[in-house]
Amino acid sequence: MASIGKIARRTFLIGSAAIVGGAAFGAWYVGRPAANPLRPGAGEAALTPFVMITQDGVTLITPRAEMGQGTQTTLAALIAEELDVAWQDIRIMHGPPAAAYYNGALMGEAIPGKGYDQSDFMHGLAETIGKVGKVFEMQVTGGSTAMKDGFDRLRIAGATAREALKSAAAARLDVDVAQLRTENGAVIATDGTAIPYADLATEAAQVDLRAPDLRDPSEWKYLGQSMPRLDMVEKATGTATFGIDVRPEGLMFAALRINPRRAGMVSFDASAAETMPGVERVVDLGTGIAVVGRNTWLAQQAADAVEIEWEAAPYPADTAAIFDRIAAAFDTGANSTMRNDGDADTLPQGATDVTANYSLPYLAHATMEPMNATAHFTGDTLTVWCGNQAPTFTRDHCARAAGLDPDKVEVITTYLGGGFGRRGEMDFSTYAAQLAVAMQGTPVQLTWSREEDMRHDFYRPGAMARMRGAVQDGRAVLLDAQVAAQSTTQQAMGRWLGMSPGGPDKGHVDGLFNAPYAIPNHRVRGYLADLAVPVGFWRSVGASFNAFFQDCFMDEMAHAAGADPLEFRLALMRDEYPTGAAVLEAVREMSGWGGDKPANTGRGVAFCYSFGTPVAQVVEVVDEDGTIRIARVWIACDVGTALDPGIIEAQMVGGCIYGLSAAVSEEITFADGMAEQGNFPDYDALRMHNTPEFSVRILENNLRMGGVGEPGTPPAAPALANALFDLTGTRARDLPLNRTFDLLI
Repeated sequence: MASIGKIARRTFLIGSAAIVGGAAFGAWYVGRPAANPLRPGAGEAALTPFVMITQDGVTLITPRAEMGQGTQTTLAALIAEELDVAWQDIRIMHGPPAAAYYNGALMGEAIPGKGYDQSDFMHGLAETIGKVGKVFEMQVTGGSTAMKDGFDRLRIAGATAREALKSAAAARLDVDVAQLRTENGAVIATDGTAIPYADLATEAAQVDLRAPDLRDPSEWKYLGQSMPRLDMVEKATGTATFGIDVRPEGLMFAALRINPRRAGMVSFDASAAETMPGVERVVDLGTGIAVVGRNTWLAQQAADAVEIEWEAAPYPADTAAIFDRIAAAFDTGANSTMRNDGDADTLPQGATDVTANYSLPYLAHATMEPMNATAHFTGDTLTVWCGNQAPTFTRDHCARAAGLDPDKVEVITTYLGGGFGRRGEMDFSTYAAQLAVAMQGTPVQLTWSREEDMRHDFYRPGAMARMRGAVQDGRAVLLDAQVAAQSTTQQAMGRWLGMSPGGPDKGHVDGLFNAPYAIPNHRVRGYLADLAVPVGFWRSVGASFNAFFQDCFMDEMAHAAGADPLEFRLALMRDEYPTGAAVLEAVREMSGWGGDKPANTGRGVAFCYSFGTPVAQVVEVVDEDGTIRIARVWIACDVGTALDPGIIEAQMVGGCIYGLSAAVSEEITFADGMAEQGNFPDYDALRMHNTPEFSVRILENNLRMGGVGEPGTPPAAPALANALFDLTGTRARDLPLNRTFDLLI
């Protein structure tokens, strides 16, 4: 197999017939050529940055990380459809850090607009702006964009490679290319002569290309079907390599302790730790320490023995004071007014006024695999192994930590044991790089304890909302929504790129300003809290809290109007967004909404449009002798084109469980400047016994493909809260819900 470390300075053009250096094809043009990072060996060829053909067959160089969402399985199907190889025979390697693997769909999300009403012109503009991601080397897995970004690119890459292989075979056989076809990894002539792709790879890399035609969906063999996961066997048998499983020769193990108050270190005394058997070294990391030992458990025990004096927190010391600062943001100028229809200042004559204030806590990502990274510094080069969502940023940050040029750093991306946005950060890999420099010549695996992980997360920000509405004649006639929280975008971009974007923060009000309800007087304002609590992208980002504010308040307005909550939403959505209305109608039919239900049962509905996908959920709760159990959840979504229904269903269910877990019992609180939660006993998720049954229906009316990894999360909390109101008559306006209700835990 070819080496895929350093970036070879070969270029590829988009949709043209040019191949530079005989190694790369391309299917898109982005201003200036991007380097193909692949270095084919003898008898091998890189037929695009995504397709490598060797004597072993076809390898997909995947641009996106696999963190349990099934992305790489569907990306392989995209290639297989056009390249005519058996889907299960495609090998997968994660791409090295390179601009060629930029995520254009992620950058395209930055354009103005509500999304659900996007015109063809704005869609084209988003695609154009998305190519700026190449300039910033935005090789990022996130934003539910893997399929939106890869759908055309990988099919074109596969088709381009297919046509090049046919052209190479035509030249060898001295026949017209039209007489050839491809099947099961070979080019086949009319007389039955079959030439395996591996035998044609070198010649194909020299072919002048023509623009390929993509196959009609009616010809698809794999797409549109539920496929077995390519990572299933490895993960079921324990042979999959996650970051924590990496074992280079001579490996040592390390644990770290950094300031739980998220500031610096004043001093430390490591004398007790240094005398413990098996401890190799205690390393000063500047903002904390790391202990290197013969195994991880020993290193963790020794790290606990180091006495450290920490600096004070750069933010208020306790939760109440932090939320006072968030509330103070309402007294500042609004950062955004992303929606301003009609007159939201004036209550329509004869309308009933409805008001409510909501508050949601900070949340941790709580990935099952704690943060970890392995690094080896030779003095001239650095190799970093870790599960990460941003290889180019990881490379650059680790290079700075090691004092190297980025092209001297190799990043090997493993499977991720959960990401949810947390592994888009660079802190865990950068600390490993620092430690590797101190341990030059010895590879070191730095594994965080669960407590270090949870207390040094980049949290989903705490948020507050002030909602005012009005109803008249059974309909909403006014909605004025205000939300205050820290900006995840400004903080994260500052860490990633060293600069924070200015202007209105669209993500801050996502799920609120673009709620597809035709309310004549409708305003949404966002306020940014000035706080230094570290925050970051958490599964579904701003929609995760805004959907709670939006759809809990929709429920309150429906009850004030004397209307059925689901019909109330439908009446406001049918003309504004028929695709979303169809999703609500589907979940109404699935759940039997409106029919008779037992006296001890409550049902709630919620809807959210996020990441291009409308999702509606109905949650059913049951009172069992005073303890309330979440019994059933019905989910309907519209993803436009369902590339793999099984994966979509799994992501909708998984996203909902993630949202329900947060709604029921999860929160991060602060005392003395530190997060009070450190492990799952005090930050628990749903488990088998209290997870409900799920039914999922997938619609395909959406004009464009939507995301699936995150949209299942936002409606979960409001649907549950609305169900609890239906059961008990008690309205919860803050989370977690176990503060208010006796839920099955």
